[in-house]
Amino acid sequence: MPEFKTVRGMRDFLNDDARTMRQIEETARRVSQLYRYNEVITPVVEPYELLAAKTGEEVRSRMFTFNDLGDRRVALRPEFTASLARVVATKLRSEPRPFRLFAVGSIYRYDEPQRGRYREFWQSDYELMGSNRPEADAEILMLTDSLMKQAGLRKYAFKIGHVGIMRGIFNQEKLNEKTQDEVMQLMDKKLYEDAFKTVEKAGASEKCQRILRQLLATGGKDASKVIGEIRKHVEDYSSAVEAADNLDDILTLLCDSGIGIDLTVEAGFERGLEYYTGMIFEVYVPDLDIALGGGGRYNRLIELFGGDPTPAVGVAHGLDRMMLGLQEQKIMPKQPATPSVTIIPIGDSMTSQALRISRILRDANIAVETEVLGRRIAKALEDADRRKTCYAILVGEKEIKQESVIIRDMKKREQNTIRIDDIISMITKTEYNSLEA
Repeated sequence: MPEFKTVRGMRDFLNDDARTMRQIEETARRVSQLYRYNEVITPVVEPYELLAAKTGEEVRSRMFTFNDLGDRRVALRPEFTASLARVVATKLRSEPRPFRLFAVGSIYRYDEPQRGRYREFWQSDYELMGSNRPEADAEILMLTDSLMKQAGLRKYAFKIGHVGIMRGIFNQEKLNEKTQDEVMQLMDKKLYEDAFKTVEKAGASEKCQRILRQLLATGGKDASKVIGEIRKHVEDYSSAVEAADNLDDILTLLCDSGIGIDLTVEAGFERGLEYYTGMIFEVYVPDLDIALGGGGRYNRLIELFGGDPTPAVGVAHGLDRMMLGLQEQKIMPKQPATPSVTIIPIGDSMTSQALRISRILRDANIAVETEVLGRRIAKALEDADRRKTCYAILVGEKEIKQESVIIRDMKKREQNTIRIDDIISMITKTEYNSLEA
């Protein structure tokens, strides 16, 4: 028989990793509820044309695409934004604005597998659609801060820029959109010299090329100072100045609100997706050179899909990358304080009674495993101990006649006989008190 393995770039999540992933997902869902974002479930498979529109050549080249049986070209989603923009353009156009939408699930890109980068990965996505005001951008930054904090991550930091600064320069220099996209893709990959050569080849002025190099060297944690420097560099490019002013408005709101986000402003920072039109950002943790999340403003995507003009801003967070960040920081997410029980029938004649008691406990939200291998008591208790079970319940014929069982505290190595009606109160009271202690 052949040894079957996962497809390259795909992974199995087992035990603690699976629990941690689901716990991070639930944290993301809880944050969506705190900020009143409504969850939307979209298909994993979408029309290729939808997903390819304005995602950027880097993403387009790495999409999983195929023709279905109807010979339609489709693809596995490489992100959520296009799908949610489709929902707004086609199904929510008559609903009141703004739209606050949340999605979570698996994403697919044909990347070269490496630490923190796989071909199947998981994201939580938040989109605020319908507002062009800086407080909408500030909310997305605040939401990301909330998620990182509630997930338990420490020392995370934001990198922030504004696409409109570069776009403003390029538009005034009459660079076409294709060239602009190519330059920004190169800058996103940190291939700066290639980006400068592309700008020069496109006929940009020497002044433009000089300013681009100046912007690339402009950045720091003092947002007000950095934005002041940007304004000086781009003072002859009115759209770029407006972009710098917009970024200043967003960051001033954050500062004045007292949130205290650790951020660095970088004038030359770019992201690979072509649909961005304004503020962009990513969030990192120390010693991990991949972003845990990122997003920004995109004001024309919904209109591109046939919807009404709808300004929007959003963010996606890598749930598996957040788990990697927690592991890097040696942080174990707290598991819910729920008691666990193993029920062991003493003899086959007690199996039905063991199942009856297991149902009673599960109805009270107590996690239960029932012995199903017919092992001797000693072996079953040994297994329960190995699985770190809190309590073992022995169901014997003598005790059942008195509507009782033997309950063993696996940590204290003590056991007593108690009535079935008293099991729930005894377990929950003792277990939760011990956890709190």
